[in-house]
Amino acid sequence: MNIPKGHQTVMPYFVVNGAGKFRDYIKTVFDAKITYESTSPDRSLGHCEARIGDSTIMFAGSGGPLGPRTSDIFVYVENADRTYKKSLDEGATMVMEIADQNYGRSGGVTDPFGNVW
Repeated sequence: MNIPKGHQTVMPYFVVNGAGKFRDYIKTVFDAKITYESTSPDRSLGHCEARIGDSTIMFAGSGGPLGPRTSDIFVYVENADRTYKKSLDEGATMVMEIADQNYGRSGGVTDPFGNVW
C-alpha cells in the first residue's frame, strides 16, 4: 500500500455546494491549513485537501454527476468551547449543546453545507 505523505488510511471526502465558502469555513472554525487546491475548467474550486490537526480531509464543489452529499464527522479539537462558538458564529446550527461527556467536552453543529460536526 502506498499512502501519500500527509494522508491517512481513511480520509473523509466532502462534496459541497460552495467549495470556496466551505474552505473558508474550515479555515476559520478548525484552523485548517489548505495543502492542495486545484481549479476546475469553469474556474471554480476543484479538488482540495486540508489538514485539521494531524488529519487530512478532501473536498470539492458539487457538479456534474457529483451532487452535494453530507457527512457526520467527529473531530477532536484543542478547545471545544472556542471551536463550537466559532462554528455558530460562521453560520452553523446547534445539534447538541456543548457539555462535559465521559470522553471529554463535546457538542455538535450542522455547518452551513449540511455536514454534522
